[in-house]
Amino acid sequence: METVLAALVSSTGDTTLTTAEALIYAVLAGGLGFIISLTYIKTGRTSKNFARTLIILPMLVCVVMLAVNGNFGTSLAVVGAFSLVRFRSLQGSSRDIGFIFFAMTVGIVCAIGELSLAIIITFVISAIHFILYMTKYASASVDEKDLRITIPENLDYYDIFDDIFNKYTSEYKQIAVRTTNMGSMYEINYRVKLIDEKLEKSFIDEIRMRNGNLTVICGRCDVNEAEEL
Repeated sequence: METVLAALVSSTGDTTLTTAEALIYAVLAGGLGFIISLTYIKTGRTSKNFARTLIILPMLVCVVMLAVNGNFGTSLAVVGAFSLVRFRSLQGSSRDIGFIFFAMTVGIVCAIGELSLAIIITFVISAIHFILYMTKYASASVDEKDLRITIPENLDYYDIFDDIFNKYTSEYKQIAVRTTNMGSMYEINYRVKLIDEKLEKSFIDEIRMRNGNLTVICGRCDVNEAEEL
């Protein structure tokens, strides 16, 4: 840590890097960005363009900081302005945002000349991502299903299916309610865990008898859907 702080302090002064040294820093940042991109691809849902951007981002951050290495504060301000471009585009998940900061951190550490630290950070954080992915830490249960039931507007949806849920499910939770068909019907979204998968047809049949044979959809939850911060 003392070495890093010393490097940060020294970067505020007049330091001169040769083109060859700057190129080495940038190339290493790009190589570490490639490792970060592979980690992103192997540990969850991916976006082709975002995966490619993770390779380039550490190089850009490193080059920007090297270009203004006479003023460390200015270099950080410029890098911060660049990072806002992502947040002004389509909303991503907290995982995407974490990888952005991961790539930017590696680029900054490479720019101050702490190449060994940048390598250590990359491999340690990547290993943590793989461990969390392999252990399915905080993942939703694969036994849960998404249940959508359509009912006419004259039915009170508050507890209309509770007895059926108690019979066929070990857990159930109402997620959302919305109107459909110009307000003449309600669509209720539940998250359920069936006691026995073989009883799914009987479960749906009883719901159909209760909701007037309107639409019932039961399927696997998307456990990798983008989450809010």
